[in-house]
Amino acid sequence: MTNNIKQLRSEFRLTQEDLAEKVSVTRQTIIAVEQNKYVPSLALAYNIAKVFKKPIEDIFYFNQIIICTTLKQKT
Repeated sequence: MTNNIKQLRSEFRLTQEDLAEKVSVTRQTIIAVEQNKYVPSLALAYNIAKVFKKPIEDIFYFNQIIICTTLKQKT
């Protein structure tokens, strides 16, 4: 999953620390999310979206195709 948090922070003139305080996490968590090293919980993603007044899907993007396979049981 990728995101545009860094760009939005810039537009809203927020530091990583500012955003972290607004969503009640550490600055290190914001850094990890921005660098795509940590996938935020739904609650955190929602709170980040609320700060920027945008839907979650405008901030976070799935960029990986998930392939599902069906396992057949032996009869």
